[in-house]
Amino acid sequence: KREIDQHRKGNPGLIQMKTNALTDFDIIAALYQASMAGVKVDLLVRDSCLLRPGIPGLSDNIRVLSLVGRFLEHSSIYYFRNNGQAQYYIGSADIMKRNLERRVEVIAPVEAPSLQAQLREILDLQLADRRGAWDMQPDGSYVQRQPAAGAEQRSAQELLIEKSEKRLAEARRLYKKQYSKKIAKRKNK
Repeated sequence: KREIDQHRKGNPGLIQMKTNALTDFDIIAALYQASMAGVKVDLLVRDSCLLRPGIPGLSDNIRVLSLVGRFLEHSSIYYFRNNGQAQYYIGSADIMKRNLERRVEVIAPVEAPSLQAQLREILDLQLADRRGAWDMQPDGSYVQRQPAAGAEQRSAQELLIEKSEKRLAEARRLYKKQYSKKIAKRKNK
C-alpha cells in the first residue's frame, strides 16, 4: 500500500520479491492492486506461481521469472523502493497461505548497507539472467530467455558461483597471511 501511495504522489513505486512459491491469494490481490496503480513489480518465483503477469489492466506492470539451474533456491528477498529509502527483508517463508497462516515463519529487515548491497546484487543478477531464466506468460506458460550474441552466456547462478569462489580464495589468502604472522611470532619467542 505504501508503494501505491508513493507512486500516486509521483514517486515511482517498485516491488521486487524472490521466493520459491507464490500462491497466497491475499498477497496476489495486493500485487495486482499495485500493478493497477502503476507500481512496477518484479517477481522471481522458482516454483509455483498463481499470479499471472502481463494481463492488460490487471497485471501489465508485473513480470514473473522462474530461475532454473544447478541449485534449488529457497531464499526469500523482499525489496520496496519506498520513495528512495530502500527497504530490504529476508525471510524463511514461501508466499503460501499455509506458510503465512499455519506456520511460524520469520521475515527480518536488512538494514546494513553492505548487506543491502549484496541483496541488490543478487536481485539484479537474477532479474538480468538470460540463460537460466524463464518468463511467465499471461496464460501461465513459460518462455526461456535467450542471450543475445555477444552478451553474457552464463546464468545468474553460474555468475554467483564464480563470485563466491573469488571471495573464498580471498578469505583463504587473508587467513594464511594472518596465520603465518602468528607462527612467525611464536618462533621468535
